[in-house]
Amino acid sequence: MNQWHFSQAARVLHQGGVIAYPTEAVWGVGCDPFNEAAVMRLLALKKRPVEKGVILVASSVEQIAPLFDPLSDQEKTRLLDSWPGPNTWLLPDPNSLIPSWVKGKHDSIAVRISAHPGVSALCDAFGGMLVSTSANPAGAQPAKTLLRVSVYFGSKLDYLVPGSLGDQSRPTQIRDLRDQRIVRA
Repeated sequence: MNQWHFSQAARVLHQGGVIAYPTEAVWGVGCDPFNEAAVMRLLALKKRPVEKGVILVASSVEQIAPLFDPLSDQEKTRLLDSWPGPNTWLLPDPNSLIPSWVKGKHDSIAVRISAHPGVSALCDAFGGMLVSTSANPAGAQPAKTLLRVSVYFGSKLDYLVPGSLGDQSRPTQIRDLRDQRIVRA
């Protein structure tokens, strides 16, 4: 992997851009979660309603520290035992730290600390967590190739981070931290 690509992607993200990048199982599209215009543009590209919410990815617990702080020791241990890795958890957001345009209609936020080297490097270059949702219009199959990303979105994306998918065969499972219920298998 070339650090230059991550630096370029981070620059685009800081300018409010929407990018595509390989993740554990499929290509993802992402942006700065605190930039409302960027998130709304990403949702419009996907034709995804804001009410559904999106996932946040990070490279370390430090990048999600405000969400980690209010958790019990048992909940923190559960997360740390599963991260970094292909595990997405719904974390409570009692202090409303994450904007509604990211959470959607939910009182929790979907978060993953990725073990994918490209996703981790991208979050590090950006300096924090990113929106990460599959690179496909709503209802279409998630992109597994850069060609499919291009077919779906053409020149509507601001940057494509080259790289390889991880070794997962399908998008990450999502579980609710409060009751450990599987929300997406």
